[in-house]
Amino acid sequence: MNLVEAIAQILKLEGVQNIMCYPRHALIDPCAKLGIRPYVCRQERVGVGMADGISRSTDGRQIGVFLMQGGAGIENGFGGVAQVFGDNVPVLILPTGPVGRNHTTPHFQAVKNFGNITKWVTDIDKPARISEIMRRAFHNLRNGKPGPVMVELQNEFLTADVGDTLDYTPVKRVRSAPDPADVRTVAQLLLDAKCPVIHAGQGVMYAGATPELVKLAELLQIPVMTTNTGKSAFPEHHPLALGASTGSAPKAVFHFLKKADLIIGIGASFSINPWTPKIPPGKKLVHITNDAGDMNKERANVAAILGDAKLVLQALIDEIGARKGKAVDTAAEVRSVREEWLREWMPELTSSEVPINQFRIIHDIMNNVDRENTIVTHEAGSPREQLVTFWESRAPRGYLGWGKSTQLGHGLGLIMGAKIANPDKLCLNFMGDASFGQVGMDIETAVRSRLGIITTVFNNGIMAGEVDSMPYATEKFGSSDFTGNYSEVAKGLGAWSRRVDKPDAYLPAFREAQEAAKAGQPALIEVMSKQNHKFSRY
Repeated sequence: MNLVEAIAQILKLEGVQNIMCYPRHALIDPCAKLGIRPYVCRQERVGVGMADGISRSTDGRQIGVFLMQGGAGIENGFGGVAQVFGDNVPVLILPTGPVGRNHTTPHFQAVKNFGNITKWVTDIDKPARISEIMRRAFHNLRNGKPGPVMVELQNEFLTADVGDTLDYTPVKRVRSAPDPADVRTVAQLLLDAKCPVIHAGQGVMYAGATPELVKLAELLQIPVMTTNTGKSAFPEHHPLALGASTGSAPKAVFHFLKKADLIIGIGASFSINPWTPKIPPGKKLVHITNDAGDMNKERANVAAILGDAKLVLQALIDEIGARKGKAVDTAAEVRSVREEWLREWMPELTSSEVPINQFRIIHDIMNNVDRENTIVTHEAGSPREQLVTFWESRAPRGYLGWGKSTQLGHGLGLIMGAKIANPDKLCLNFMGDASFGQVGMDIETAVRSRLGIITTVFNNGIMAGEVDSMPYATEKFGSSDFTGNYSEVAKGLGAWSRRVDKPDAYLPAFREAQEAAKAGQPALIEVMSKQNHKFSRY
């Protein structure tokens, strides 16, 4: 058995069912021979996004794997790995590379250059270490704060003999319980708070802690907001749900953050960037996380608990028990603010204007699909801000929110990976014309792979989010203006496609798209959209 055959066997033992890849990688055929299906992408960054979609849509129960060539392949994949690092997603990256060139300029040094955008990175310097190195890789993928892991495979060792038997046992997840003293401290803070707010991140989903989060919220009548990556960790049709936040959010998020006297972060990093919830200054923060490095990172904490979100939440529930404070009808206040907000936005959500209002399309789709059996994601920029606010998620991982580094194009790979891992679910992607320009050719990857995804492209003919940065150049030279018939491009790539220019035409086209998707043909609906710069920000 040679090195790549051994790695293929390890992937099989670890439950890997699919590999995302680019051709000329020595692992593709050994994996295929073991029944691990290869999906060949057109662009490495999209392949990493597909691996992301597998990991993210299964809460890491399946690990997404991407195989890239050495040299150009590693360089092309850099952006995708940076994205999954920013979003803390466990993805295994296995590039090839030459031995003895890692200190030769200008050779691209994978281990050195990916060191700042991976949770753990190494190369296999001795074939005999294969079991040890892969065990450490999967340990890092399954435990602690998630993130991408890279193992570089040196070309000269790929056919090296590693023996007839493989000494490898799959890595199990290890969970850490909280310190009882910290639990007592936080429980008392919760009981004493007059207006606490729970700020939940995607760590809740990786821990499988949604039931415990709901139970704690109901026990103390605490309203719950989520981060963009944490959206769907808490059911948004629940009476205590405030919704998710990027720069935009439902009005209830802003309302309760302003009046909160205690904010409890659970499974979130409390990082500060333009696409994380805007926490007003001076708020008291409690941080519950499995990564001590995130505590007191950018925001000071009055208390913290280190541990697995599911175990910590259960410990808090047990500690609080029947010691409830005075009864507060928080749900009534949430409902009042939400109803006021929806009344304000209903003209947008039901608009008949032409060009088409994007909010109308989102509202129409949401009310015509089974949200508990649908996975939806978005692109960076306007589609994210429009969707995160008004799409009501009802089941964990029904919404794949992303974008701390906000690369245009990541959503297409993400939804393809989600469809691979969840073939029976309706998988929807919303993108703009600018993001289609980045990755649109990989629609053909979905065609070739028979992935029945449905993509809605909002074509407003302009790079909307960038216009303000170059108003003179746009006005005089049309620098932000785009042209293109993306429906025809999609048809040319083998997808089912329609272009719609009136809002009432969308749902009939969507129903046809669903039939195509059921038959394994990806579908794309191009919506001739307005240049909409209105977002839910208060």
